[in-house]
Amino acid sequence: MNPTIDLLNNHRSIRLFKKDAVTQETINTLISCGQSAATSSFIQACTVIQVEDSSKREKLAEYAGNQKYVQTAPVFLVFCADMKRHELACDMHNEEMLSGFTEQFITATVDCALFAQNVAIAAESVDLGIVYIGGIRNKIADVSKLLDLPELVYPVFGMCIGYPDQTPEVKPRLPLPVVLKKDSYSNVQDSELLADYDKVIREYYNSRSGGNKDMSWSEQIAGMLKKEARPHMLDFLKSRGYLLK
Repeated sequence: MNPTIDLLNNHRSIRLFKKDAVTQETINTLISCGQSAATSSFIQACTVIQVEDSSKREKLAEYAGNQKYVQTAPVFLVFCADMKRHELACDMHNEEMLSGFTEQFITATVDCALFAQNVAIAAESVDLGIVYIGGIRNKIADVSKLLDLPELVYPVFGMCIGYPDQTPEVKPRLPLPVVLKKDSYSNVQDSELLADYDKVIREYYNSRSGGNKDMSWSEQIAGMLKKEARPHMLDFLKSRGYLLK
């Protein structure tokens, strides 16, 4: 339809990068694009840590589940939900900041996601590739200590950036009628649509893995959701001043 829509529909995660460096000027531009994302009530609650120290990169790769591209990608960014500067803003006006509200957790996390997606799109528009790294939440307390994150700041995810050295297929998304509803929610046809989608994903995984991965989307989701999902996160967020009320 137009180059922007083509770019968005062509997204794929890149995990193998060329050794070519990404200039600091380019990184600064990407972050500036992130700052232009929508932000709830203008809170601008995202801080980005650009990690260059090789020993820290090695640790972050380990914390993320031994994802080696965290260590080897030309650029690695950690996107942090940050309400610390808001505490400073309150101090500047001799006001006490009320913290610990779930609403603050949601808005700060969403701000980070919107910021990061702008960075991702901007990166892909200049022929860079990216992959999000949610695995840093596996060891979120260790990551926070490594990056000297204070109270009211927590890492949401990382992002590897570099020039792609692979061309993976675009992963097929859910059928549009499953995600687009009109006037009210109905999932009457979703089971049938998901069954068809399962066949597409099974074929995709078989093709991508050379037959080593034989799994449908619903099997993958069922296997994931039968297990606890990072239960340590609740205590950690409470320790950071979030999710008390």
